[in-house]
Amino acid sequence: MTTTSAPTPTTPVLRAEGFSCPSCVGKIEKRVGRLPGVESVNVHFATARIEVRHDPAVADVDALVAAVAKAGYVARPAAF
Repeated sequence: MTTTSAPTPTTPVLRAEGFSCPSCVGKIEKRVGRLPGVESVNVHFATARIEVRHDPAVADVDALVAAVAKAGYVARPAAF
C-alpha cells in the first residue's frame, strides 16, 4: 500500500509598497485569500509585511505577487 502525503504549506514573506492607510490590509488579505491553495493571509500595516500560508504546488509566489498587484499594490518576496 502506498500513501501520499499532502504537500507541506509554506509561509513566504512578501514586502509591499504603496500602503497609505489601514484599509489596504483588508484589500490585500481579501484578494490573496481568494487564491486556491491559500490557507491564511496576514498583512502587517506598520511593517508592510505580507505572510501567506499556502500550498506552493497550487499557488506559487508569483501568483501571490500577482494577487497583491490586482489589489493595487506592489509586492516582492522578502529576503528575510
